[in-house]
Amino acid sequence: MENKLTLFVPGRLCLFGEHSDWAGMHRMVNSAVPVGAAIVTGIEQGIYATAEPAERFILTSDLDFYKGQSLDCEMDTDKLLAVARQGGFFSYVAGVASYINDNYTVGGVHIHVTDMTLPIKSGLSSSAAICVLVARAFNQLYRLRMNTKGEMQVAFRGEQRTPSRCGRLDQACAYGVRPVLMEFDGSEVESRGLTVGSPLYFCIADLCGQKDTVKILADLNKCYPFAETEKERLVQEALGEDNRAIIEEARQLLVKGDAEALGALMDRAQANFDAKVAPACPEELTSPILHSVMTDEKIRQWVYGVKGVGSQGDGTVQFLARDEQSLHDLIEYLDRERGMPAFSLTLKPGRRVKKAVIPLAGFGTRLYPASKMVKKAFLPLIDSDGLMKPALLILLEQLEEAGIEEIALIIGREEEAQYEQFFTPLMDENRNKLSEAARAMDDRLRELRNKITFLFQGERLGFGHAVYQSRAFAAEEPVLLLLGDMVYRSYEERGCMRQLIDAFENVGKTMVSLHSVPLSDVVHYGILTGYWEDEAARLLHVDRMVEKPTDDFAEEYLAVKDKKGWKEYFAVFGQYVLTNEVYEALEENIRLDKRSGGEIQLTDALDMVRERSGLAGYRVNGRSYDLGLPQSYRETLEAF
Repeated sequence: MENKLTLFVPGRLCLFGEHSDWAGMHRMVNSAVPVGAAIVTGIEQGIYATAEPAERFILTSDLDFYKGQSLDCEMDTDKLLAVARQGGFFSYVAGVASYINDNYTVGGVHIHVTDMTLPIKSGLSSSAAICVLVARAFNQLYRLRMNTKGEMQVAFRGEQRTPSRCGRLDQACAYGVRPVLMEFDGSEVESRGLTVGSPLYFCIADLCGQKDTVKILADLNKCYPFAETEKERLVQEALGEDNRAIIEEARQLLVKGDAEALGALMDRAQANFDAKVAPACPEELTSPILHSVMTDEKIRQWVYGVKGVGSQGDGTVQFLARDEQSLHDLIEYLDRERGMPAFSLTLKPGRRVKKAVIPLAGFGTRLYPASKMVKKAFLPLIDSDGLMKPALLILLEQLEEAGIEEIALIIGREEEAQYEQFFTPLMDENRNKLSEAARAMDDRLRELRNKITFLFQGERLGFGHAVYQSRAFAAEEPVLLLLGDMVYRSYEERGCMRQLIDAFENVGKTMVSLHSVPLSDVVHYGILTGYWEDEAARLLHVDRMVEKPTDDFAEEYLAVKDKKGWKEYFAVFGQYVLTNEVYEALEENIRLDKRSGGEIQLTDALDMVRERSGLAGYRVNGRSYDLGLPQSYRETLEAF
């Protein structure tokens, strides 16, 4: 059990598809209702808190918002439910705690809210954020092994125990600050991350008006599950077929990064809502303040599009600004001229992995005396094209296939001449003796050299210390890290490196490649455990890393179960995607001389990142081959 956590959960903004979550739930009664769909993103504002185990369920804060009030309740379902049913801000956290207590074996939690930058009752789901935060606190403190979808489910079930009864899309804040496409088919919810083609500058503003969300939801729900009037038919059409078409167009425009067309779609979506949905609740959805903002000529010069937020009405408005300066001018105008507090949300393109690092400075003690003359990087293998290649060349070609543009080789300074010689073109006397394919490879080596930067490791203080030499090269961008004594073969069209890069660019977290190892072999590896985030069991939420455990310990504490309940054990496949957080952790360990086994270890830095912001594992569909031991090199020669 963890001792103390630091947590942040953002609010959420529904870019498109408001109301489609609860509308899609009516498919349980009327299958003709279309599947609901929405594009939702976390925002930069949210709730910050610490959480630690306790005997009771406690929520405290020093913030003015709480006015000195706190919640202190036994971990008793009936008592927690009583608080939940009273309504108010504490009802949400009590509802989630009661659901957890009903369904899991846990103790209490003390949550202390340290900061809250999220506006309350603004259509940005502050209630969902605190519900997810409570679910996450229990999940991580008591190792409940819920994935993100599971946390969302618990948050939703907890919120349903309050008078609020909000929809399913609110809990998208569990995914963090990135756009997510959600689909709602009855009680089932599917979610997947979306990429953004270019920066999109959103502004979110409080309209400082009044709206009754309960009445809006009540009036619109009267239109389901079966439409009996033309007005009800139009609501179902707008939240059904029309919405599906809007969502698909929005998805494509987000991927392209076409801000102008996306803004125009926002205007069209709002016009469709006004024409078909608003008449079902005219008292709340006529929205005079929202429409005065939408038609403000001063505002239109800075934006591509405008639409309402959440349940709509005169609560909150979102704008898509033309550029960063327009965003700044818009926020200033809203605050100064219209008295509307506003803040920004910039959706940025997913961080592409364009750089790779290969540490190669090790002596190769276990391969002595061959390593006295031949570096591990130059051990020969027969590749799939029939050519005899050094292992390093195989890695470089696979990196190029994966779209890597810059490669850093970490070597000893005394080794530079040997590496340079490898990339130097042959003299004509030797080149003319080569086959056409071999001459083409000689040219290829020269091209590859243009992508390579040599970095030098002076002191040999461990693998983590070697990796740290590439910090300036990384320049705060994500980098693909490969082990210099391994080669890889994919079992699918995408190479192993591309598989890992694609997974990272979708998730955005520091990522470790994984492969399954027999229980009898765990003592030779660092073993990672956690729970699957996806149905395909490829993406692992890592919640623990243990170096070379005994098989008894691994069987008891480190197994990952598949869909059938079978236990598997996962070790590092030999590839990583490192974020700048890893370099910051390595710097800290080097400065404090924090070592394991006498060396600065990458594993220690990864574990620090796991505790602070999360670590993902990805099961690669392929095989890694080890060159580091005589026996494993022989096996690689036979199998590769």
